[in-house]
This record gives sequence, structure tokens and C-alpha cells, in this order.
Amino acid sequence: MGVLDGKAAVVTGGSRGIGRAIVERLARDGAHVVFSYAASAAHAEEVERAVGKAGGTAHAVAADFREPATAERLMERAEHLLGGLDVLVNNAVLPFTPTRLADTDEKQYDEAMAANAKAVFLTMRYAARRMRDGGRIVGISSLNTARPGPGIGTYAASKGALEQLCAVAAVELGGRGITVNVVSPGATDTDLLRGTNPPEALERVSGLTPLGRLGRPADVADVVAFLAGPDARWLTGQNLRATGGLG
Repeated sequence: MGVLDGKAAVVTGGSRGIGRAIVERLARDGAHVVFSYAASAAHAEEVERAVGKAGGTAHAVAADFREPATAERLMERAEHLLGGLDVLVNNAVLPFTPTRLADTDEKQYDEAMAANAKAVFLTMRYAARRMRDGGRIVGISSLNTARPGPGIGTYAASKGALEQLCAVAAVELGGRGITVNVVSPGATDTDLLRGTNPPEALERVSGLTPLGRLGRPADVADVVAFLAGPDARWLTGQNLRATGGLG
């Protein structure tokens, strides 16, 4: 038996990279998973097939979090499919091109905050109202909130908002046994990372990481699975930096 047998889990942004690894790990632990995807139905169907082949259950739901009504529709759909809600993992992030603040327009800012922060607020508000007691909420942030760099102002700001929402929710929901935590990955080998960084930068960050390599999506998914499971019952309001030691 898996530690999450019978649990109902929602993962936003679950068709690729870290999100896919989280979906597959939670399903392997026994959870029934609904995950969102933004654009690629083919990638989402591939995840559904992979999970099903491994004996798990995962349902893909299209969701563009730049549209405010999308988050609540996703949660309603997920609750209908799953018959309840026990785990919420906010992983979705809007892809971006690194842009310095002086060159960032308001549309870029508004879209980043809508997709990366407001959608988190809306899914967490839904969970605060509907999640079963003893549930788990995990937000996926970034080392960049503690290690700023050029060109990531809107991204880091939106992830900072996620961290603060989780910190407050941990206090508000603790009385119901619901834990709320954050996982902040370091440089993790995903399409997003490779699309926003040149190869020489990735080599440099690997050299700076004490464990000597880029992270893998499964490295982060395993931390999320721990927080979603029973062994993390006494952890809440924490930000676990899954960075391979990169500070």
C-alpha cells in the first residue's frame, strides 16, 4: 500500500519537468491526481498514459492561469473528478524571457503575477474552504527569492508572493491539521531552465553546487512527496530549499 492511498491530489502545471515528476510520484504513492497543463495536450496525455501504465490514476485538465476564472474552475473540476481534496501542489509557472526591470512592461508584470501569484491565491483560497482536515498544501517557489539575479524581477516577485501566502495559510489552517509548506528548488534540469540560461551558465551553477550537478525533477518531487505524506505531519510553515546545497 502507498502512503497516499485514496488521497485526492491536485498539481498545477503537471505535464512537464518538475510538475510531471510530482504527478508521477504522488500517483506512485497511491494518490488519485488531477493535474493542469497550459498548452501541450500531447505532453499531458503522455503523463496520463505513463501514470496509468504504472498502475496509477491521473487526469489532465487544461488551464491558462493568466485568466482569473481558470483557477477556481480547475479546483471545482478536480473536486468533482476526485470526490474531495487532500493535497494541493502549486507548481505552475508562466514561462518567461529574462528581462531587466527597466525593460519590463506592465503586461509582462501583470501576466506573471496573475499566473504565478494570483492563481496560487485562488487555488489556496479554494483549498482553505474545501480541503479535508489533515490535508497538505505545497507551494513550489525558487531559490531566486533568496538569491536574486538580473532579469528575473517579475518571476522572483511572484514566487515571493507564493511564499508569503503559504506562510500565512500555515498559521490559519493549522487548527484543522492542514500543513502548508514551500519547496524552493535550485537549478533543476528542465526545459524552463535550459530555455532561460545559456549552457555555460548551467555549467557554472553545477560547479557552484556542493553536490556537483544540476537538480533533477525527481529530486524535487521526492521532497514534495515527503511533505504530502504522513511523515511530514509535524512540519508546517517551512521553506525547504531543494538545491543540492546551493545557497
